[in-house]
Amino acid sequence: MNDARRGNYDSGEDFVLEYGELRFTFNERDFRERCEQAANKLGFVSGRLDDPELEDLVTLSVNGEIQEPASALGEHVNDCWPELVGPSDRSLVHWLRRLVFRSAWLDQRVKEGELDVHFDAELHTFRYVQPDRDGEPVELAPEPSWGRVAYVPR
Repeated sequence: MNDARRGNYDSGEDFVLEYGELRFTFNERDFRERCEQAANKLGFVSGRLDDPELEDLVTLSVNGEIQEPASALGEHVNDCWPELVGPSDRSLVHWLRRLVFRSAWLDQRVKEGELDVHFDAELHTFRYVQPDRDGEPVELAPEPSWGRVAYVPR
């Protein structure tokens, strides 16, 4: 039995995500970037967000709602709220948090030597692979798309 305990991801103390015994802490920049990447991956936004939009996205990810929007993105979230909320495992907030956590978990596994990152030149993407399994790729669960209610800057 392997008694080695996996480390927790840590880039700062501004934001905290906990799941089971795992406690991941993030500095503000890291968390903001991961929220933006998650929203892009989910098809809710495309490209880079400006500071007020990113502020609203982080507020949504942390608080589960945006009471006082700082941008058109926050207003869009509130206008589309019935389509973004739903059963907890199907809401946009759930998936934003899940992808932020997953990205940090994967990065921590790379840091600890359990995973490597390889570039797939054919697909032009990066993949996580398991070095102790002859580079077998890590298969990640697919995420849903929020493209139908995507935020499009004015």
